[in-house]
Amino acid sequence: MSDAAMTAIAIDGGKGSADALHAVEVARPAASDGQILIAVKAAGVNRPDLLQRMGFYPAPPGASDILGLEVAGEVVRPAGRWKAGDRVCALLGGGGYAQYAVCDARHALPIPVGMSFIDAASLPETLFTVYANVFEHGGLKAGQTLLVHGATSGIGVAAIQMAKAAGAKVIATARGADKAAQAITLGADLAIDASSEDFEAVAKAQGGVDVILDMVAGPYFAKNLEALNTGGRLVHIAAQGGGTVELPIMKIMQKRLIITGSTLRPRSADEKARLAAEIERRVWPWVAAGAIKPVVDRTFPLGDAGAAHAYLEAGGHLGKVVLTV
Repeated sequence: MSDAAMTAIAIDGGKGSADALHAVEVARPAASDGQILIAVKAAGVNRPDLLQRMGFYPAPPGASDILGLEVAGEVVRPAGRWKAGDRVCALLGGGGYAQYAVCDARHALPIPVGMSFIDAASLPETLFTVYANVFEHGGLKAGQTLLVHGATSGIGVAAIQMAKAAGAKVIATARGADKAAQAITLGADLAIDASSEDFEAVAKAQGGVDVILDMVAGPYFAKNLEALNTGGRLVHIAAQGGGTVELPIMKIMQKRLIITGSTLRPRSADEKARLAAEIERRVWPWVAAGAIKPVVDRTFPLGDAGAAHAYLEAGGHLGKVVLTV
């Protein structure tokens, strides 16, 4: 391999199953003005990667079409406040499943002292997503109650820990008694086995909830509205149970509900930079203090990205899956 080349993961045919992922030799990316080049040590695996692999979530204009939205590694080409050799984790528009990646210097964060590259690579996509949706769009405050669905997913784990760090009460749902028990170990005040319990009834018996972070939609929508207190906020980040729902306008009016949602990847570079600064200001002290602990279920070598995708799709994981480079 030449000095200007690197190993990265490509998708046979442009889209396909997990088996379509394979290692290839490609040109090393060149950092432009305001970008840093990172020697990647670890890269997080996320559900948007699975969607992109299947052809449903293309890279935004200007982003690498290589999979991977978060990495941790060492700065090779400095820019902004970063110097060569700095240990950083970063949010990417794409390109993480590779030996090198570039990103806007403003989208990188310093890896806390003592944290491994593997743990650090598990943080950016989830922390950015939870902060934007739970704390900004959802407006969660200390003393309020968050209901988070999918408690043992990477997003769910981060949401539980961040909400608790902020002084909120957390009710979490998961499918299966074992996963519900895991949610308690992560810090949830109450965990509901959604496969055998009615989360709406349990939440209402607890006095209702103020914010819901939902990645299911579909059959959960009506129950979410019932579980919310007056003035509650329902925030969607995915629609794994179906994206079309019936909207009861009168109930929304009577309870003064806010129904919203967002995606992270298509946001502008300036907006991501704003989010990064807010996360470093508010969330990074929680990480440094150990209130937020990375939860990595399993690691795979970069060349085994297909096996990592298959493992994530199987749904038995707790927390994040990470590729090592």
